[in-house]
Amino acid sequence: MKSGINILKNKMNINQKDVVLLRYPFTNLEGMKVRPALVVSNESFNKKSDDCIMVPLTTVIKDEPYSVIIDNKNMESGKLVKPSRIRADKIFAVEKNLVTIKIGKINNNTLDKVKTEILKMF
Repeated sequence: MKSGINILKNKMNINQKDVVLLRYPFTNLEGMKVRPALVVSNESFNKKSDDCIMVPLTTVIKDEPYSVIIDNKNMESGKLVKPSRIRADKIFAVEKNLVTIKIGKINNNTLDKVKTEILKMF
């Protein structure tokens, strides 16, 4: 373990509120990049499935709908390199084995805000 970062092995222990790094494609499917994401799927789903549901984080801070601005005050554990915006409008499913590292966990209040933004889309 280095600087509060856990390197995950083949058996993924992925939990709701985890902030992780993984390679995932751009929305146009023409490339991939290692990016941070937040696990939003609940523990029951995460235990039963090889996949989990996530939303991406970006360091592009804008006042946009369906997003939540966070910094290290929003972290229950771990640290963010920069203040970030959780993009609740970009929900995706991904195989847990694509997660490379877990960098921390957001607090419950922040998760509630993310859930609220997700529900606003429906």
